[in-house]
Amino acid sequence: MAHVSHKLTNSFEGALAGGGDPATSPLYVFGPFLKLIVVAGVAHVTFGVSVWMVVVTVAVVSGMYRLVMGWVVDGSGGSGLSEEEFGSWAVKINAGITFVEYTLTFLVSVAALVTFLADRFPALNGSWSGLPFRTVIAVGFSFVIGWLVNRGPKMAARAFGPATLAVLVLLWGMVVATIWKFGVRLPGFDLRAFHPEFLHFTLSGYARILALMTGIEIFANLVAAYGGTAREKSRKAFGSLMIIMGTTSVTMLIVGPAILQVSDPTNPHVSVFTQTMDRLLPAPLPYIGTLIGIIVLGSAAAASAQGLQNLALGLRYRHYIPAALGQRNRFDVADKPVWVEVGLVSLCFLVFGTQEETYLSIYAAGVFILLSMTGWAAAKRLRREARTAFSLSGLAALAGTGLAAVLASGATAIIFAERFTEGAWAYFIFIPALYGVFSYFRNQLGEPKPLEEHLGRFLVGQYLLPFEREGRPADETTFDRVLVPLDGTTFAEAALPLAETLCHCCDGQLTLMSISGQPDSTNELTDSMAIYLERMVWRLRHSNLEVDGVMRNGPVAREVLSLAREIEADLLVMSTHGLFATEGMLADSVSNQISRQTNTPLLLIRPTADWRSRTSQFKRLLVNLDGSEAAETVLRFVRAIARRFDSEILLLSVPEADAEQGPMQGYLEQVTQALQEQGFQVTCRVTGSGPARTIKDVSESEDRDLILLTTHGRGGVNRPVALGSVADRLIQITTRPIFLVPVMRPRPADEEPGDPG
Repeated sequence: MAHVSHKLTNSFEGALAGGGDPATSPLYVFGPFLKLIVVAGVAHVTFGVSVWMVVVTVAVVSGMYRLVMGWVVDGSGGSGLSEEEFGSWAVKINAGITFVEYTLTFLVSVAALVTFLADRFPALNGSWSGLPFRTVIAVGFSFVIGWLVNRGPKMAARAFGPATLAVLVLLWGMVVATIWKFGVRLPGFDLRAFHPEFLHFTLSGYARILALMTGIEIFANLVAAYGGTAREKSRKAFGSLMIIMGTTSVTMLIVGPAILQVSDPTNPHVSVFTQTMDRLLPAPLPYIGTLIGIIVLGSAAAASAQGLQNLALGLRYRHYIPAALGQRNRFDVADKPVWVEVGLVSLCFLVFGTQEETYLSIYAAGVFILLSMTGWAAAKRLRREARTAFSLSGLAALAGTGLAAVLASGATAIIFAERFTEGAWAYFIFIPALYGVFSYFRNQLGEPKPLEEHLGRFLVGQYLLPFEREGRPADETTFDRVLVPLDGTTFAEAALPLAETLCHCCDGQLTLMSISGQPDSTNELTDSMAIYLERMVWRLRHSNLEVDGVMRNGPVAREVLSLAREIEADLLVMSTHGLFATEGMLADSVSNQISRQTNTPLLLIRPTADWRSRTSQFKRLLVNLDGSEAAETVLRFVRAIARRFDSEILLLSVPEADAEQGPMQGYLEQVTQALQEQGFQVTCRVTGSGPARTIKDVSESEDRDLILLTTHGRGGVNRPVALGSVADRLIQITTRPIFLVPVMRPRPADEEPGDPG
């Protein structure tokens, strides 16, 4: 049965998958905001200005993320503080802030959850022997959420899956109810809010409600989870962001004035959002709204814990934390980081209480530190692009992104200035401390291997496979022009059936070539080869193929490679035995020369008495991956073949040591999942010790009819470069057809093709 894709198909699905955290923000940001300005008696002046400032900030920052989402999938690596562009310090700073943000998301969400619960059960505001009931409830919920998350994503999904949809329905229900009762009354914009006597309250209110932008960056991390091309993925991700942030902004503009009008922010027992629900919604809808609030806030806390699990796995494989912290439990998730988070938030509840306002300042500060870094990194990139290719659209994008960076940085400064003594100071302790911890373990554990680096980036959503980065459809890779060298022997002709099959399936053109030999070859030999080639072309044309023939004179390897370049061949199919043996060479020498020097994918057949060596139905593919980006190049051709022939794919890796077994298995599982989500039949295996011997043995035991792998050559005639010990050895020992994909290193600008150097 075909694999069912788990890719997100549209923006609404993406909004439900990633919008739980930002969608909850209207449930708790109004309380601290209104308490400040109502008690001070300035709400009639500052309320509207603070709200409009936030909405403008949301719009500008969202526009910046439209660019970021396009960069994530275009192969250029996004725009954030990447290690490749800035160095390891960027990863450590980013990871430190992210860890703090996940913990604060958990804190704020559970605190707001307890507030919603206490709104309906006022007795929870009491205490027993000095221990507030709210604290007991908060700690209890924290452990339950941690337990659910550590039992795997399926358990958490069952518990909290419908929550985001429910809160979106609740918020739009509140919008409709507000319009029904009060009409459309947008907040005013009183310029007196910027006068010295009001400015402090305007900016302080702005800082208090900016927490509604938490979680906005999740949609950039979700880009790879959507189906479609690169353009479609980024468009869908941006659509998801607009659904959530649009809902939040509309709620601020429509419901916000109603909350100010009908609620009492000084009431210590019932939150302003619950008061407003009670006034606007008919019974029993307010109680249903409370239940929705409790569930969705729990889901936001769970999402932060799941994010911490993936962060820990990514940091473990990149050697920033000890392996024990990233160890997976029997549910295949890293449980220790979640229990660390639960312990920290429980301690905070015991020491600082359960009022969400206590944590909102430091929460919003972290959000805008991350947004500021993204903004300036994106502006840097756009400025670099503008220097190389100036355009008005590029200039407009740079101006908009610069504005977003300025707004985010300004908001960060305001938050730290306004709320420094209320918790924002903690970043000056936490981030350096975490930076030191990450640095210590990186120094102790050393630089990660490329495999570990890839796996670490996979797990935090920062690494995409080549076809994901480029957004290539599976049928983009074609075999429009297939080249087969012939020498008149049945050994060379063994390559024809596979070439015919590919051309028939892909509507490709087949080019047959033959070479008379060295320039001093006799006319008799030349005429004989020409007659042979003409007959082969005639025979194949009668099988409804588009075929042509080309005669060449000169060294065989040079002429084959030269013609492949001239006709822009997509594939070279040839036998490894008997080809042009009339030159007095060893039987394998020509095929070896070509395989070492070609820039064209090469399908090699090694004809023997066993029929399996001469044929393939392209149904059972064996693909060798070693965790490197070079090896992943083969996946483009694997997808093309598997799509056309409905192939079953086995991904195989051979670990260099026992310690590599776990990381390699994790890496292959990620690649397997990425291919399965595109509808391919894929399994994976990590086994063996000698790569070439293991590939041969597995291909025989699993009866694979085609082996695919990359080579590590530079290409260019007269420049023999080591093919790579695995591919070179495999060609010698296996009789199965082999599909080789050359990986070329960049050629120096002053070097001509074929220059022996």
